[in-house]
Amino acid sequence: MFLTGCQRHRQCAFVYVVRTVRQTLLRRSHRGVEGPASSRTPLDAFRCERRVFPIGSARCHSAGGARSTSWLWLSKTQELRFASRPDAFGRRAAALPPERLVYRLKNINNNPREWQGPMAFRKALKRTAIIGGGAAATFFGFSHLIEYRKSQARLAHVAAEAELKAPFADELPSRRAQLAALEITEEFDVLVIGGGATGAGCALDAVTRNLKTALVERSDFSSGTSSRSTKLIHGGVRYLQKAIMQLDYEQYMMVKEALHERANLLEIAPHLSAPLPIMLPVYKWWQLPYYWAGIKMYDLVAGIQCLKSSYVLSKAKALELFPMLKKDKLVGAIVYYDGQHNDARMNLAITISAARYGAAIANYTEVVSLLKKKDEETGKEKVCGAHCRDVVTGREFDVKAKCVINATGPFTDSVRKMDNQETRNICQPSAGVHIVIPGYYSPDNMGLLDPATSDGRVIFFLPWEKMTIAGTTDTPTSITAHPIPGEDDINFILREVRNYLSPDVEVRRGDVLAAWSGIRPLVTDPNSKDTQSICRNHIVSISDSGLVTIAGGKWTTYRSMAEETLDAAIKAHGLSAEPCKTVGLMLEGAKGWTPTLYIRLVQDYGLEKEVAQHLAATYGGKAFDVAKMAQVTGQRWPIVGKRLVSEFPYIESEVLYAIKEYACTAIDVIALRTRLGFLNVQAADEALPRIVQIMAKELGWSQEKTTAELEAARKFLYHEMGYRSRSEQLTKTSEINLDYQEVIRYKKRFHKFDKEGKGFITTVDVQQVLDNINVQIDENALHEILNEVDLNKNGQIEIDEFLQLMSAVKKGEMSDSRLAILMKTAEETLNKRGPVTVDRSGGGV
Repeated sequence: MFLTGCQRHRQCAFVYVVRTVRQTLLRRSHRGVEGPASSRTPLDAFRCERRVFPIGSARCHSAGGARSTSWLWLSKTQELRFASRPDAFGRRAAALPPERLVYRLKNINNNPREWQGPMAFRKALKRTAIIGGGAAATFFGFSHLIEYRKSQARLAHVAAEAELKAPFADELPSRRAQLAALEITEEFDVLVIGGGATGAGCALDAVTRNLKTALVERSDFSSGTSSRSTKLIHGGVRYLQKAIMQLDYEQYMMVKEALHERANLLEIAPHLSAPLPIMLPVYKWWQLPYYWAGIKMYDLVAGIQCLKSSYVLSKAKALELFPMLKKDKLVGAIVYYDGQHNDARMNLAITISAARYGAAIANYTEVVSLLKKKDEETGKEKVCGAHCRDVVTGREFDVKAKCVINATGPFTDSVRKMDNQETRNICQPSAGVHIVIPGYYSPDNMGLLDPATSDGRVIFFLPWEKMTIAGTTDTPTSITAHPIPGEDDINFILREVRNYLSPDVEVRRGDVLAAWSGIRPLVTDPNSKDTQSICRNHIVSISDSGLVTIAGGKWTTYRSMAEETLDAAIKAHGLSAEPCKTVGLMLEGAKGWTPTLYIRLVQDYGLEKEVAQHLAATYGGKAFDVAKMAQVTGQRWPIVGKRLVSEFPYIESEVLYAIKEYACTAIDVIALRTRLGFLNVQAADEALPRIVQIMAKELGWSQEKTTAELEAARKFLYHEMGYRSRSEQLTKTSEINLDYQEVIRYKKRFHKFDKEGKGFITTVDVQQVLDNINVQIDENALHEILNEVDLNKNGQIEIDEFLQLMSAVKKGEMSDSRLAILMKTAEETLNKRGPVTVDRSGGGV
């Protein structure tokens, strides 16, 4: 029987207490206590009352004096036969015949085991029952105390939310209204530059402190590093390992803070986040206790905010839960829990929450320069706002503020240099590449951690949105707004994945559905004399002109970083503000969400179950607003909800709702409102025309604007999401890697279509074969299928191009060639249709 983490923890605690008490009592039964019989302590008297008498005491021997004492457990009958002699308390007992007493003492001295069994065991059993019961009561009481404290924390969070003085807008202001607020407001208390997780967190923290707040972002919210993470909400197991091995208190406190913030984030956005078990496979016996101790320390640091207790798995159970794991030399596995979330949607939820509480926010609003004025008291120039430009319209305007916060991630130094050209750089950018492969590479509900890759890194292998994420790398890079995933990094991740999966599972390059690179904004402390010292945590600095900069840190700790930043800004600029209220403050969509909300969507609107689950997990309580906008399908089922692509649960009404969430481009929709571009670039490419069509109608785009948006989105998929067209994949495989038998077999297949022996096939040839086997394919789709393989773009597929295609499929460079699958299926169907026999050709019997 397998127990849950909590049950196993309780069981182990109880067994440990029982064993410890029993062993302690048995050891004490071996000890001797020297001293005169008359010098008994109250404990000795208690033993007398319990009928456990020391040999040589007043109850067992007539003479006092120092002697070795052994303990004797007597029955009622034996006790009555003791000598009727008063003890220290004046009590008497029946006499025991001397010969019986001598015989008893002799046997005890010669054979101690004779009395240890019945006497020590009964004594241990009784005391174990008392102490074990007390320990169990203490443990369960502590568990209830934890739950009570959590419930009290939730109540405190609700009370804090009720005390917020900032108004809450049920109707989200449009982007035009937000831009107008930025222009006409005389002066804000706080202007935040940057719409990533940290910047959005600063805006939410400021506005809930009753500060007049503005936020500007030059691209879309979460368009940078915040949308390109590993999708984990974690404290960092590897940071804790370094903290212990290097006795680094800073790293320990960073882990402790992150674990606290992990619990808070899971609570305030339950629809976007959830606990995820992660398996750490062990292939050497000595690693099992080593990793177990480290993971248990991770649980211990989390304290009452531990998601679930970690546990050890046998080899058989590990393979049962993760069947594609490599079996050879596997010893067992350790499972621990961290959190997982939809990072871009989480970032957007923070931003929109700030907007609902009254912050003026605007994406695609670039800071051109900082505004400054002389301080009347000091005579020094102080930052007092920013000169901004609306990227969509080109309009420029000023936003004035008492305090400006720089939260631009990798672009921290560019804003700092707007303040002071002489300031030295503090950002040390590092690129982290991730890939997405099909969901069958991992279980639906368990991830995998490779704690030591071939070059000393850490690789995660995680289920996400029914796909599998693998990553990450860590290489120095230059700062750019459009990072490109390198082919070397992609192949490195694939090699590491192969090392941990069974040889039966072939990990192919063609299985990479998407790939992206994110830039980590690692920083050096500007106050440190050592310019090479990398700050593992985050830093908050204030320049001479009053520019507040928050840099570094982790996604998980965005809230505490924002709180620290606002505390520093309020102190430095003398702002009148209330205490921080963001702990436990529910984010956009969290209110009204329940784990069964999707059932109501199915019942009330007639959505597919998969679509309803997706909407509930993406929009939370706001999923009903998306469902209301869904169009009728005209089918018996589903009633509403037309999909953008058949393989994914994204529907057309999400494009309309994305516009309400400030989406301005097709890239915003495919990458950041939906996550289609991060899951499958080819599916995103297929959905793009319909997405652009819906946006053009809603936003009034011209034909030129519509075409430009489509081209820009495809360029984004190609450069930043690792998109390789199928023809490019074939180009990478210039050498035909087929043996003689394979060449013969594929040539026969080709000639099934090239019946005239021309040496090439066209769409007409393919259509004739498909008509023969009663398969209908749209003509445009058929042209697109052949165009993927037509390397020289002459409208024909030569025999060499077809062989090159099959070679690429064999090598794993292409895993889903539609032409290869189509021709194979057609050949198999034709082969099943054998020639009609002579006796059946005339229709006779």
